[in-house]
Amino acid sequence: MNELKLITHLFILLSSIFFFLNLSVVGAHRNLLDSPTGESPFSPKGSLLRYWKKQVSNDLPKPDFLIKKASPLTAVQTASFSKLADQNTLSTKLSSFCSSAKLLCFPDLSPSLEKHDQNVAFSSYSEKNFTNYGTLKGGDTDSFQKYGDGENIPVTTFRRYGRDSVGHDTDFTSYATEANVVDQSFNSYAAGSTGGASGFSTYSKDSNVPNLNFNSYSADSNGQSQKFTAYTEEANSGAQNFASYGKDGNGQPNNFENYGKDSNVIGSTFSGYGQNANGAANNFTSYGFNGNVPENKFKNYGDTGNGAVETFTSYRDKSNVGDDSFESYAKNSNAAKATFSNYGQSFNEGSDKFTGYGKKGSFSDIGFKKYGVNNTFKDYANKKDVKFSTYATKGSAELASLKEGNAKVVNKWVEPGKFFREKMLKSGTVMPMPDIKDKMPERAFLPRVLSSKLPFSTTKLDELKKLFHASDNSSMEGMIVNSLTECERAPSRGETKRCVGSIEDMLDFATSVLGRNVVVRTTENTKGSKEDIMIGEVKGINGGKVTKSVSCHQSLYPYLMYYCHSVPKVRVYEADILDSKTKVKINHGVAICHVDTSDWSASHGAFAALGSAPGKIEVCHWIFENDMNWATAD
Repeated sequence: MNELKLITHLFILLSSIFFFLNLSVVGAHRNLLDSPTGESPFSPKGSLLRYWKKQVSNDLPKPDFLIKKASPLTAVQTASFSKLADQNTLSTKLSSFCSSAKLLCFPDLSPSLEKHDQNVAFSSYSEKNFTNYGTLKGGDTDSFQKYGDGENIPVTTFRRYGRDSVGHDTDFTSYATEANVVDQSFNSYAAGSTGGASGFSTYSKDSNVPNLNFNSYSADSNGQSQKFTAYTEEANSGAQNFASYGKDGNGQPNNFENYGKDSNVIGSTFSGYGQNANGAANNFTSYGFNGNVPENKFKNYGDTGNGAVETFTSYRDKSNVGDDSFESYAKNSNAAKATFSNYGQSFNEGSDKFTGYGKKGSFSDIGFKKYGVNNTFKDYANKKDVKFSTYATKGSAELASLKEGNAKVVNKWVEPGKFFREKMLKSGTVMPMPDIKDKMPERAFLPRVLSSKLPFSTTKLDELKKLFHASDNSSMEGMIVNSLTECERAPSRGETKRCVGSIEDMLDFATSVLGRNVVVRTTENTKGSKEDIMIGEVKGINGGKVTKSVSCHQSLYPYLMYYCHSVPKVRVYEADILDSKTKVKINHGVAICHVDTSDWSASHGAFAALGSAPGKIEVCHWIFENDMNWATAD
């Protein structure tokens, strides 16, 4: 009996010990998992929170708007992808990597569409590979209507589309309108074709960062006509590349009407356009009209052509700045005609460079009528062959009249409220708020343990292209090159800069400039955008004194990357933003005022908006959605 009692007591004791040990283990496990954000300490976000506590000396609440941009990868995923990065095989798992890490990657195109022998209408279609599609067709029409409209990253390639066809018409209407990061490639499109017409109407209108490549488009074709109407109209920050367009062609009429109209920082390159062609006719009407900083390069345009007719009417008219380069334009050509009418009448002076223009060529007629200012003619055709009528010169009354008459037009590109004076930051002031919404694709940071293993240099471009499946001249290549080039740019006078691909890197940069007692701020939301607002209570950061700060702006890159920099002599403010009619608080904004603008370009939009010049005034602007400002904590 006593032995039975002893065994029973021992069993109860052991059960109790096991129970409490189990509770301790469960409690410890929960303590590991539970954090202010509910993250495992072994995840990238959990690791970040520990690093933040180590690096920042104050106990202010962690900024949720920044923490939520941390990598969503799990600890297991991070380890797996890091191992692939070590082995240089991450590109083989790109799709999984991009979806798990919340990156911006272009989809690999579906298999090529085969030939067809009837009319086809493609509606609300995207991400297809039209290789050898429509070759040797006769008398049919393909219609691409609302193709890729409103989509994020529509990617399509037209390779050898309609090659050697006869009388094949293609209509691109409302193609990729209101789309984000458009990537379209037309390689050898309609090459060797006879007759037929292609129409690009409202192509990429209102799109963001379109990248469009026309390589050997209509080369060796006969009578194939192209019409670009409202092409990339109102688009934002993109590039079009026309290489060997119409090369060796015969009797090809091409019309660019309202091409790039009302667009922002759109660049086009015409290389070998119409080279060795016979009877080419190209008409650029309202090309780049009312645009902001349009940049166009014509290289070997019409070189060794015969009987070409080129008309530039209202080209870059009423635009803000802009640059055009004509290199070896119509060189070695025969009986060419070129008319520049109302060309380059920019509000803020742009620049045009003519090198080898018409050199060794035979022009039957070439003339410049009401041509803008600030142009360089080098190695130009014989002066007797060129007619200049009302060619503007700096300081002319006509230019002054043009500038005065188009002031409101230019302010379209210096959006109301984008720049303002410091005195506007006063309670009760009513002022316009620009569109502060973030228009970039949503992405996440990479954990530093992973981002540090990826190439990050223009010298490693081939490795990056392989990693992110970026083809030559693609949007992805352009994105990578543009961002890295800006990152590698030498800092301006007094500027300290760094590009960061992880929150840990951003934190290190901010604390290296400001010390460990830092706080990061951003504008609370986007309410009030594109409306009149009223300024409520205003607070000057660090007492409203000239202070050090670090501003971080998004760059377009596969993973979330910021260009962070510190510039001298700034003041930073927080302000309540009120509805101008009801006076109800709708937002809380962060604004930065640059006290010293002496190193800014005279063509900077701030001076066009505020009517001054570098070094004469301070310039303020809001911190836009998803951008941020670091300062020493008050």
